Amino acid sequence: MQFFGGGAELSPSPIVPGSGAGGTVGGGGLTVGGGVGNAHMMYVFNRNGICLMYREWNRPLHTLDSQQDQKLMFGLLFSLRSFTTKIDPSVVEKGNLGVPLLPGQGCSFHSFRTNTYKLSFMETPSGIKIILVTHPKCGDLRESLKHIYNLYVEYVVKNPLYVPGTPVRCGLFNTNLDQYVRTLV
Repeated sequence: MQFFGGGAELSPSPIVPGSGAGGTVGGGGLTVGGGVGNAHMMYVFNRNGICLMYREWNRPLHTLDSQQDQKLMFGLLFSLRSFTTKIDPSVVEKGNLGVPLLPGQGCSFHSFRTNTYKLSFMETPSGIKIILVTHPKCGDLRESLKHIYNLYVEYVVKNPLYVPGTPVRCGLFNTNLDQYVRTLV
């Protein structure tokens, strides 16, 4: 069963039309070289804030080590989620700023944009958080994030060799993810 729409079968082909320049997989399967469209990087966190996957395609500048980068990204998401809930005008009981929220609880945000990138975010009911950082001119990526989650379910969660809560190491998922990300416009 897929959580976000679709039929019983998942097509590995992209659902978002567009064209992106091809790239080759390199760097131990963690980086895709060449122009791969508009995606810069992607994070997948579990409900406990553990980074299950980090993948980059087009990140020109590395300023932090990967652990610091992941902690900052999760902290940013935690803070933004807490902040958006706190300022939600439709809820009388605001709760305390910084208190962890359950998935689906409170007001949520989908993305924010700066002059150099756009961060798109999706949290599933199971607490999986998918973050996609793209070019700032990318449109709404909520459907794209749902498709990425469906790829995650199909190739990672349903994999009998995958142990939940451990880093994702699935070549089929990486291949299909890279193929899909090249199409983002």
